[in-house]
Amino acid sequence: MDRIRAIDGLAAALDDAFARADWDRLGLAVQALGPRLQELAKAGRWNAAERAALARLRGAHERARAGVDAASAQVQARLDDMAGNKEGWMAYALEGELDTEQDHA
Repeated sequence: MDRIRAIDGLAAALDDAFARADWDRLGLAVQALGPRLQELAKAGRWNAAERAALARLRGAHERARAGVDAASAQVQARLDDMAGNKEGWMAYALEGELDTEQDHA
């Protein structure tokens, strides 16, 4: 079993899912990390090249985490903006309902 290739594959899965903003796939990739790394660790001590691959994986995980945090902040900002404009939207909707009622009267 080539642990370096397996570890780099895990990193690539994280990077690819994040790059595509495929949050479901990213979640699955993150969930797979622990069990997969435990399985790989059963083969014995990590050599220098494998530790370098683990560092690359750690970097991919950190990039994905930071990206998810940024995307979450954007969504929260949008939700805050929508909540701030809620009264205006409700007034606009109510005005539309009144116009419809007057048209039918």
